[in-house]
Amino acid sequence: MIDPIENIAGYRVSTQDARACVTDIVSWVKNNEPVGKKNENCRWLACMNPHSYAVALRDQPFSQALHAADWLIPDGIGVVFASKLLGGQIRERVTGSDIFQGVLEELNRTNSYSVFFLGSTDETLNAIRTRMSEDYPNVRLVGTYSPPFKPVYSQDELNAMVAVINAAAADVLWVGMTAPKQEKWIFENRTRLNVKFAGAIGAVFDFYTGQVKRSHPFFQRMGLEWLPRLIQQPRRLWRRMFVSAPIFVFHVLRQWLITRRQ
Repeated sequence: MIDPIENIAGYRVSTQDARACVTDIVSWVKNNEPVGKKNENCRWLACMNPHSYAVALRDQPFSQALHAADWLIPDGIGVVFASKLLGGQIRERVTGSDIFQGVLEELNRTNSYSVFFLGSTDETLNAIRTRMSEDYPNVRLVGTYSPPFKPVYSQDELNAMVAVINAAAADVLWVGMTAPKQEKWIFENRTRLNVKFAGAIGAVFDFYTGQVKRSHPFFQRMGLEWLPRLIQQPRRLWRRMFVSAPIFVFHVLRQWLITRRQ
């Protein structure tokens, strides 16, 4: 795990702000060995929030993946509050969108780097391709792949995905298959991937193409980005706020009590 990090409910969460995290990732991409060789050191990023924490309690492979991520970013205001309570250094959310935009902006400064998108639908991937050519003309989009919409992939399907990605010889792989499937996919296949960096960024595919609107910047700054989305999609998101969040809070309070007694 890349420092600096701190312990949040048993997970090693990055304390870096978005700029520092992007700088680390881009430095790794630029200084890693050339693509084309078997890469035992594909580094990757996952997002930590109260819902992912609660899901990982009952999904051991997902928990293992989160523990193994090289960058586990605080993508949830609950994680920021937890850090403050525990006397940590995290002062702001770092979202998948922050990393996606920041990395591409840095790579766009040269003509030397390429990306691959795995996940979502062909329609969304085509929209990404169109917008990427406008926003980041110096970044080569060398491939996209829309996998079958199913909870578990066969070994043949996994082999096909890895083969397509490796044939494209991308520097960066963006994976948008929603949590926890995307994190487990990267964790399980990372040693077979000839990429330098992989990011599990979920809904960013839909945010980037405008299919799903992010909350107004005011709500983002106030740590209330979840509120408009909850109002818009209550059936999909209510469990995150009224089940996962209390579970996370309980475990953080337990950690706080333990540290006070030491």
